[in-house]
Amino acid sequence: MVQHDFINKKRPKKANKQPKKKYPIVWIVLAIILTAAACYGLWYITTHSKEQKQNERKKSIATKKEIIAKPVISPFIDEIKADDLVKVEVTEIEQKGPYVMQCGSYKTKTQAETLKAQIAFSGLISFIKPQGSWFKVRLGPYETKRLAESDRNKLKRAKIRHCDIWFWN
Repeated sequence: MVQHDFINKKRPKKANKQPKKKYPIVWIVLAIILTAAACYGLWYITTHSKEQKQNERKKSIATKKEIIAKPVISPFIDEIKADDLVKVEVTEIEQKGPYVMQCGSYKTKTQAETLKAQIAFSGLISFIKPQGSWFKVRLGPYETKRLAESDRNKLKRAKIRHCDIWFWN
């Protein structure tokens, strides 16, 4: 095997660095001019479009033509103001009796107690009426059905939805 002398070996000379190529100034100037021309063209198109000018003309014509007309008083208003209106007698409807609202009927008293507690949290007072083997949760008595319906709406907001309004027995 041939031995090589690495210690005395001369290093190869570095290749001469090639000078940097200069960018052609003509191409750079030409690119700048083209971009400026494209930007100017887009600006000109957006500001000088025919549709925009037509819309501006229409708006100016429309604003000139707008004239506020005075409201016409119809004869209907005069008829309402007249004193010869028909007078109607209003009679109150007789109340049919007291009402009760039943919200549940359960086999066990614990289920009835939980519903009674939910009703109490909504701000109303209820009672449990045992009837045979059933426990009925009721509210009332209410003098009018309207009062019962307002309490039913309170219960609906509290997500208690199965309440029925009946006559008091």
